[in-house]
Amino acid sequence: MAHTGLEAWVESVARETLPVSVYWCDGSEGESHQLNEGLVRSGGFIRLNEKSLPNCFLARSDPRDVARVEEQTYICSRSPDDAGPSNNWMAPDEMHGRLAGIMQGCMRGRTMYVVPYLMGPPGSPLSKVGVEITDSPYVVANLRIMTRMGRVALEALGSNGTFSRGVHSTVTLDPAHRHISHFPDENLVISCHSNYGGNALLSKKCFALRLASVLARDEGWLAEHMLILRLTDPQGRRTYITAAFPSACGKTNLAMLIPPPRYAEAGWRVETVGDDIAWLKFGTDRRLYAINPEAGFFGVAPGTSSRTNPNALQTCQSNTIFTNVALRPDGTVWWEGFGGLPPDQAIDWRGRDWTPNSPEPAAHPNSRFTAPARQCPSIADDWERPEGVPISAMIFGGRRSSVMPLVYEAPSWQYGVYVGAAMASERTAAAAGKVGELRHDPMAMLPFCGYHMGDYFQHWLDLGQRGGAAMPRIFHVNWFKKDAAGKFFWPGFGESLRVLKWIADRCRGGGAATESPIGWLPTPEALDTAGLDLPPHSLDALLQVNPEEWIAETDSRTAFLARFGDKLPAALLEENTALRSRL
Repeated sequence: MAHTGLEAWVESVARETLPVSVYWCDGSEGESHQLNEGLVRSGGFIRLNEKSLPNCFLARSDPRDVARVEEQTYICSRSPDDAGPSNNWMAPDEMHGRLAGIMQGCMRGRTMYVVPYLMGPPGSPLSKVGVEITDSPYVVANLRIMTRMGRVALEALGSNGTFSRGVHSTVTLDPAHRHISHFPDENLVISCHSNYGGNALLSKKCFALRLASVLARDEGWLAEHMLILRLTDPQGRRTYITAAFPSACGKTNLAMLIPPPRYAEAGWRVETVGDDIAWLKFGTDRRLYAINPEAGFFGVAPGTSSRTNPNALQTCQSNTIFTNVALRPDGTVWWEGFGGLPPDQAIDWRGRDWTPNSPEPAAHPNSRFTAPARQCPSIADDWERPEGVPISAMIFGGRRSSVMPLVYEAPSWQYGVYVGAAMASERTAAAAGKVGELRHDPMAMLPFCGYHMGDYFQHWLDLGQRGGAAMPRIFHVNWFKKDAAGKFFWPGFGESLRVLKWIADRCRGGGAATESPIGWLPTPEALDTAGLDLPPHSLDALLQVNPEEWIAETDSRTAFLARFGDKLPAALLEENTALRSRL
């Protein structure tokens, strides 16, 4: 069943980029094997120990190409006002002209891969089709894990369906000419001079968030940088929760949380629906239903261990691509935070000899694993439910060493939108910039919203009016508060189930809480701490709301929200002023 529009577009890209051949991916096992073998022969992949890590491979990035490059990411909407102050803008005609000089003949001597992919479960009304054209077999291999690729996508597209377009070329990987350019009015992304995940896997942040956020605004839904989990209590009651954190702030750990033994023995379970992106649409009952549009996990490796996230570690024991981690002599991988003693020797992420005495880490701080979601031991049996799962709670959070309490609940949807809009976090290695620097990151979407964030906030408020009392409750969490000695108060990881339990109780009308100027805090009795080795007064410190710190926080928020000018909804400034008054 031919799609004439798709075929014409592929032909036009081939005429511009001049590949030696064009290959349409079908997503089959045989194709995957052939692709991986070719990458091994070319040096793009290193085959890992087949006994310990079957069908697993190691890839290394160019050292200049290891993270998202927000300063070289553009939204090319019709006017700068559509892109807003949080995005780099360039007029579409100007960007197309700039890219024409880069892309002309950029695939000479290379194969051009046409990769149709489906975002979301087959048969779901929430799913959408994308097509990426790329000259990178590394990208194709990752897309096969991260999406439902090939024939399944073409079947969903049919002969006249709409699709998101993406063109990617590694060109020469010259960072000075790197562009990740989004054209929302054309449903198009063009990326060049990068082979790093978020810049090159155009299904991920580029389509599933930046372009999809525009589609969501226009069609009345949400495309969010959120995990989705299913919490089941001993009575068998299920609570579906989404949570937004900036990259490398614990989303994957929370999505794959393993309950502490006393909770597991009592019958508590946490199961994974998605670890990074959620698309949410209204059901007939006015509730928001979410799907995970992806088929795999693109997880941060450092810090992932059998203690912190055993489910993630088990997920990547086969059929996995590791990028920029260390290679041990026995053909297995290692990274900082892996657990146990470091290897006596290894080859680091740059391909150099490494020992524990080496001055630099063995794995890049933003090194990754790409693994199929179906392999996750905690994957929920309804993670591909076509109609999505009903969301009862939304959580916002980030890395804050002070100010923010462990958890609090917003008393209304409007205030909850303000909580998300005002969210700030300490910067991590997942994005270029100074690690540890505090930056505001509304809904963890600052790098990913494809239009003016003032309009984005208004879209959230409008959806609240549409859903009314059926909208999810909104919470804020902070696992990273520290004491005077710089140690974390909260043990985190599996113990965070105690916080999820309180959140689920609140969604059912229970969960004792105390009203505070910033929202509802759990009472000390409502937050179960039995069996935790918390120092004296730690819980008080975790739940403390210091008025002086919070007044300074509202001042910081005032300055940040002012960036959005006349498009900032007045309701958010009103909430900030009211909070300051309560403090």
